[in-house]
Amino acid sequence: MLIGYSRTSTVDQKYGLAAQIETLEKEGVEKIFSEQVSSVAKRPQLESALEFCREGDVLVVTKLDRLARSIHDLWQIVSRLENKKVELKILDLNLDTATPTGRLMLSMMGALAQFEREMLLERQREGILRAKAEGKFKGRKPTAREKQPEIQRMRAEGVKPDVIAAELGISRMSVYRYQ
Repeated sequence: MLIGYSRTSTVDQKYGLAAQIETLEKEGVEKIFSEQVSSVAKRPQLESALEFCREGDVLVVTKLDRLARSIHDLWQIVSRLENKKVELKILDLNLDTATPTGRLMLSMMGALAQFEREMLLERQREGILRAKAEGKFKGRKPTAREKQPEIQRMRAEGVKPDVIAAELGISRMSVYRYQ
């Protein structure tokens, strides 16, 4: 059985998730597990997909970075799949762990992906430090602080914090912070 897994980091990436699902369906995947969660967070749908896999199945993902956050994470997933006698197929790399060449390529691509991610984060940190030194980096604009009068008005009207947070598009903790 072909089992698919798709993931985007945020709910803002709805089209990216839809594109992954469409690609998996075109590949003939019968069961798809999807989620919109950061790779560093718990990924319950990935866990469900790994649990669902049975001997002879193939776990299919569109891209390596949708599956694993690091080379260590990748090998933990691959090890779990191998223990269940489940293969891994990564579509954009045309990679299949059913062959020795596929496993070799997975090792190399996983290491390169991790290296690329670490370099990106390093460049990002350098850019932020440079922008701070030049007085250009102010951080994220505080959205909840601007909504403080509205938060206070709604709380005075007896509206519950969860409702205020949902209506204003802020976190519940921000409601408590600015009430």
